[in-house]
Formats: sequence, C-alpha cells, structure tokens
Amino acid sequence: MAAQRVQPKLIIHGGAGSSLKGKGGVEIVRRSLHRVLEEVYPLLLSGATAQEAVVKGCQLLEDDPRFNAGTGSVLQSDGQIRMSAALMNGVAQRFSGVINVSRVQNPIRLALALQESPDRVLSDIGSTELLRELELPPYNPLTDIRLQEWMHERQENFEKQMAGVVAERELVEDSAGRGTIGVVVLDDQGRLAVGTSTGGKGFERIGRVSDSAMPAGNYATAQAAVSCTGIGEDIIDECLAARIVIRVVDGLPLREAFERSFKEAYQNQRDLGAIGLDATGAITWGKTSEVLLAAYHTGNAIGDTLEWEGTDLTDGISG
Repeated sequence: MAAQRVQPKLIIHGGAGSSLKGKGGVEIVRRSLHRVLEEVYPLLLSGATAQEAVVKGCQLLEDDPRFNAGTGSVLQSDGQIRMSAALMNGVAQRFSGVINVSRVQNPIRLALALQESPDRVLSDIGSTELLRELELPPYNPLTDIRLQEWMHERQENFEKQMAGVVAERELVEDSAGRGTIGVVVLDDQGRLAVGTSTGGKGFERIGRVSDSAMPAGNYATAQAAVSCTGIGEDIIDECLAARIVIRVVDGLPLREAFERSFKEAYQNQRDLGAIGLDATGAITWGKTSEVLLAAYHTGNAIGDTLEWEGTDLTDGISG
C-alpha cells in the first residue's frame, strides 16, 4: 500500500542578529531568502526527498555572498576561512558533518557524502582528504567585503565579538551578526531532514568549533527537525536543537517544545535563534536575538520573520 502523500513544508534561515538597518536591508535579504524557497519548493512538489531538498537549499544559501556560509564566509583571526556544515536525515536519524574545512564551494556536499560513511563527522584534515576523494575542484570562498571587514577588525585588534550575518555593511548595525544558514524540510512522504552551514563567528581563535556541526545546532528525528543560529557557544550550552527535538519525541507539540526551550535560553541570557518543522507539518521559529532572518513555504504561501517583533520568543504555523 502506497504511503499517503502529505503537503511538503520548508523553512530556511540566514542567521540572526541585532538589527537590519532600514527597509532596504529587509527587502534585499527577503529577496535572497524567497528566491531559495521559490527554487527548492518545486523540487519537493516533483518528488524530491527531504534530504535532497535540504542539500539544494543549503547550496543556494552557501552560494549567496550575503550570508556567512560558503561564499561570503567570514575570516578567522589568522585571516583564513574555515567552514563547518552538518546534515541530518530524520527518518534514518543519521547525522553527518565536516568541521573547519577550507577551499570548498559547498561544505554541505561533504556532509552529504558522509551520510553513508562509517565515519560521519570529519575535522579539517579529514575533510580536506574527503574533498580530494570526491574530486571537487578547489574553491576560494573569500569576498572583498569579508576581506575588508577582517582588515578593519585587525586594525582594531579584533575587539569586535563576531562578524555580521549579512555581508553588506550598510544593511546591518555594527553589533549585528550571528552567521549561519539552515534548511529544514518535510517532503511529500512525511520525511524530515535538516542541514546547517556556517563560516563561523569571525575573528575566532584558530581551531574553534561551531555548533553547526554538532547535534546542538542541527538535529532531526522522524518526529521533528531543528536548525539553530546565533552565538555557537550559547547554542552548545543549551544543546538547543537536540533539546527541542527530544521534547517533541517525548510528546510535546513542536510549538510548546520551542516555547519551553526558548524560555530557558532567555533566562540563561543566551543569544540565539532556531527554525523547525514536525511530522504534522507545523512550522515554528524562535529567537532571543532581535532579528531572525528566516523564511518559509507553507505549500500555499511564502512568509518570513524579517519584521517579526514583539515580546514573544517563539511563533509558528500549525500543520
């Protein structure tokens, strides 16, 4: 007997921060996010799996220099780019990822290649060797804006805590920026998957590891999937993605799992955000930061969180 088809759902994020500067900044980011939805959602309608759609969405966001992942990644304190990415298949409950990889266009492709590997999370040296095995061409993700940003911060002795989530300086206040991209998908067979990718927080100590390549920042089961963004150390301390998902597995509705987890994160003075989907098609998001750069496709309409304000830490759309 064939499985009953469900309405595919999709939510993506391009990071979190303190504020977008002006309506122009909002509209530029909105166009970037909506373009990804408009390209990925038809794939789901044509039968693409959740994992395939997640990888495609992450690649598109990694290729957009406005976001801190893939092309447009920030530089670490030594002037080098080191990226991390993870993919999790909710049905198989299988996590794979790469940590601090360089010279690759799409780190999410390496995470995908590791899905069927007995060794599913590789650090810098292992990731570089995998890159060679896959015969992917070397690629320099550096942009002029990120280089200028690093040079400016070097003159200031790296006093800034982290780089901007959106590369164009005129769009973001100087204090903005928790740079990560993420994609969460429910496909027409009811399967969930999630992917998260980042260039790091910028100007960090060499060897620092992001939450994006950990279950703290990227986690899925057959019941729910969550991708996080924000200050990686805060996300790790909350073990946010896994905490939300496990609460759903234990019986809480997704919205309530978000509410409880974000209340705890707020009380602990964390700076972070997250997006999620569950197997019923419920779409949910949350933030303790001022801005969450997220957009979603309900199957009937596209929406986003760019101008989401108010005192609520979470919001969403029921399945």
